[in-house]
Amino acid sequence: MRAAVLRDYDKGLQVEEIPTPRARAGEVLVKVSACGLCHSDLHVIGGAIAFPLPCVLGHEVAGEIVEVGPGNEHNELEVGQRVAGAFLMPCGQCEACAEGRDDLCAPFFDLNRIQGKLYDGETRLFEEDGSPIAMYSMGGLAEYCVIPSTSVTPVPENIDPVSGAILGCAAMTAYGAVRRGADLRYGESVAVVATGGVGSNIIQIAKAFGAKQIIAIDVSDEKLEAARALGATDVVNSAKENVREAVFSKTGGRGVDVAFEALGRPQTWNSALDALRDGGRMVPIGLGAGVQTAEVEINRTVRRSQSILGSYGALTRQDLPEVVRMASNGSIHYEEIVTRRFSLDEVAEGYDLLRKGEIQGRGVVDMSL
Repeated sequence: MRAAVLRDYDKGLQVEEIPTPRARAGEVLVKVSACGLCHSDLHVIGGAIAFPLPCVLGHEVAGEIVEVGPGNEHNELEVGQRVAGAFLMPCGQCEACAEGRDDLCAPFFDLNRIQGKLYDGETRLFEEDGSPIAMYSMGGLAEYCVIPSTSVTPVPENIDPVSGAILGCAAMTAYGAVRRGADLRYGESVAVVATGGVGSNIIQIAKAFGAKQIIAIDVSDEKLEAARALGATDVVNSAKENVREAVFSKTGGRGVDVAFEALGRPQTWNSALDALRDGGRMVPIGLGAGVQTAEVEINRTVRRSQSILGSYGALTRQDLPEVVRMASNGSIHYEEIVTRRFSLDEVAEGYDLLRKGEIQGRGVVDMSL
């Protein structure tokens, strides 16, 4: 199969022929229709987050099941089903998974995110000579990928097989932030800092959950106009306005109940905290580049009873089917978020544009191109 392989940070992603993987116990093999380009991949491509090389990235996919491994007798997965795959792949066996905390699955972090392997301690990707190639999640920037059965859900026919790739990361991460991280209540007000793929989905999901006011904050007027179209009631360009003054002006001097931070930079952390009311919740979602820190004003946090609630993904087994349902019934306009499609050969160009902040919403690699 063809896959985008990262062997050298200076050379970046290169499309090569490698052996097609096979599904093992509790897994499925998916023929990839599309794979989303996520900002967190950039940290691996640039070497800011340590990960074994060579590797195949790509962690939000859509496709069709072409092989079902053993040990799948108690689910409804079968060859020919179209599915969405989630980046956060719970093992289903550890203590956290037993408690329903898919987002804290220890084997996922210890084996996959650190070593590029699956839960038998081996990767599914290899060179022709049998040498291992690490997998970042399922390694979806390839024509085929192996995904644990815990991390796929069937999608109905009305879900677009290309744009639907973003459901397993951008949309699911946004759902987890709104539903799990913030526990957003009907009638609350929110701010969304950074309106890329995840932030755009937060706007839509917060609207579906009944937020009365949604303030989009970004440095691009073009992205802010797109945010309005998705449901933002107000916008703030943080390159031109003081975020705290602008948000408090738009909320009657109060600030927002919940501020979501979707980029993982100190500046966007500050913007989210500056938007909060007394007793408000800040929910950071974006991953920083390596070991990165952000300043928090101690006295304001303590005296004003503000909370910082980290949110990584969602509860895959519970939440991915719900995200698919919301996309199917029109609550999430996922197709409007996908604004660029690249062929697999153009994957390096796509990530370069993403690094420069020149992709509105989400770009995807369309395997049919």
